[in-house]
Amino acid sequence: MTSVTLIRQFAAPLEAVFEAISTPAGITAWWGPDAGPVLHAEMDLRVGGLYRARFRMLDGTEHECNGRFLEVSPPDRLVMTWRWAGGREAEGESRVQISLRASEGGTELTFTHSLLPDDEKTAAGHKDGWTGSLEKLQRHLSKPDAYPVNTSNG
Repeated sequence: MTSVTLIRQFAAPLEAVFEAISTPAGITAWWGPDAGPVLHAEMDLRVGGLYRARFRMLDGTEHECNGRFLEVSPPDRLVMTWRWAGGREAEGESRVQISLRASEGGTELTFTHSLLPDDEKTAAGHKDGWTGSLEKLQRHLSKPDAYPVNTSNG
């Protein structure tokens, strides 16, 4: 089997990044490899809970994925199964693991998509897709209203 690992640094608090990866509103802002919209997102954020997301790419094609949560450890780790829907089910089930670590100036994210079919085309496609998605996440978290500012004094 093949895996893809991407590491990114975000100038956002750990909790804000976790919210972006673990809520329907959060993933609506960044899933999908290009600037196309997420059309639907739902999540039952608990071990064994299900998620589903559908997005449209700029070329008009739509893609849907779904799976279940294997590990939910706020605010630093999320592990879930991944399966394409809509005619791509034969690709089978893979696994997505997202680990977050507070770092100077923000949060480091390590994203691993593993158990992919053992061929270069599939790995390259997932790497390109997740690279585009993480670039969207970077833009989202860079917006001033991406997460609430803590104004408390203590």
